[in-house]
Amino acid sequence: MTLTTPPTLDSDVPPRQRESSARSYPRRLPVTLVWGRGAMVRDSGGLEYIDCLAGAGALALGHHHPAVDEAIRDILDRGAPLSTLDLPTPVRDRFIEELFRVLPPGLRDGRILFCGPTGADAVEAAVKLARTVTGRSGLLAFGGAYHGMTQGTLALTGRRSAKEPLGPLLPDVHHLPFPTSYRSPFGAQPRSEPHGGGGRSGTAAGGAASGMAGRLVEWALGDDLSGIAAPAAAVAEPVQGEGGVHPMPAMFAATLRSATRQAGTFLIADEVQTGLGRTGALWASEAIGLDPDILVLSKAIGGGLPLAVIIHKAVLDGWQPGAHAGTFRGSTLALAAGAATIREVVRAGLAERADTLGRRFMEDLRTVAAGDPRIGQVRGRGLMVGVELVDPESPAADGVPVADGSLAAAVQRQMLQHGVIVEVGGGRDAVVRFLPPLTVTEGQLDRVVSAFGSALASVRAGSS
Repeated sequence: MTLTTPPTLDSDVPPRQRESSARSYPRRLPVTLVWGRGAMVRDSGGLEYIDCLAGAGALALGHHHPAVDEAIRDILDRGAPLSTLDLPTPVRDRFIEELFRVLPPGLRDGRILFCGPTGADAVEAAVKLARTVTGRSGLLAFGGAYHGMTQGTLALTGRRSAKEPLGPLLPDVHHLPFPTSYRSPFGAQPRSEPHGGGGRSGTAAGGAASGMAGRLVEWALGDDLSGIAAPAAAVAEPVQGEGGVHPMPAMFAATLRSATRQAGTFLIADEVQTGLGRTGALWASEAIGLDPDILVLSKAIGGGLPLAVIIHKAVLDGWQPGAHAGTFRGSTLALAAGAATIREVVRAGLAERADTLGRRFMEDLRTVAAGDPRIGQVRGRGLMVGVELVDPESPAADGVPVADGSLAAAVQRQMLQHGVIVEVGGGRDAVVRFLPPLTVTEGQLDRVVSAFGSALASVRAGSS
């Protein structure tokens, strides 16, 4: 073997240039953040921004909330062990008590499993549990879904472009259409108002899409000729986030719940992004009557620190010891921060506040967008809001304008110039997404609306 001299590292190369090309946010948001409080962050140049990304919804209480800081500081001051695998600690017990106190009634006698500290790992665990208990392998998922970036969760995710380079993923996964009132997978639908001007949810369109999507679920799970063997589980988001902020209609939730029960298929609700008040209710699935057998939680329940769990009904407790494990299944700091966050969200009524502020926020966005044909729809629940931008000169076959990702990217850049950080998502990345902390003030939301209007005007004038 020939020994070679290791290459000399160039110490002048900035650390960020050593990062993988897989990094994403810095490409669209070229800021280096050094400080944060509440909904505000500051970059290395001293400029401040309203943070409507908030860790993709992980920072329910914003940056450095006193309750979270105090809980973390207490752990450090007491010298509590920082990592114990799944050995019990008082902090772990307290987190479980706080969480179960506020769970939907159908899960309060259930069981909790601490997973690796990502939502994707928790989804993987939920799927493993359903397969273990039922002895089946099949899974039902929905177009537009996002469940993670692991091999298994990518198979459940709706975006084809993320999967196509990888070859075979988790087998026996079937996707059905998700009911959307705008850009429906079923083509042109009756509408309660025009597309332009920031359309509301579209009651008539939503009902028609819900009915057809529900019928497909019933056919897939109940018809011997559907070609789909009875699956172990159906996996769904009560509000599709990365897919473009599409709330699940309650009518469809009822059909999905009924059909899965009749088929002996477990229902998994992925509330990684919607859980703990984000959508104007503590649990988005409870608000629409989804009543899941397995609830997947991450993001907000860790208080901004990495934590993920599944809660499942007691009858499903068919694991063997060690059937799903991981080194970081419940960091002490994350458990303390999470328990403090749960308490504060409930104490301060932040879920109800998100509902009130979210309704006003969406109405204000619609007012700003009124008459602008580039606005396809303003939609969301609570403080999980999306604005779909379109090219009005390029209608699709069903009359809905083509989604305009270039316009959304330009608006995102302009909003950054106006002091607001937002994300984009949905088809063609044409949906401008707003996920501010639940503690965001009315004045800050007013500034976000103003920045959005200014960004639209700037892009219209040819500045991006």
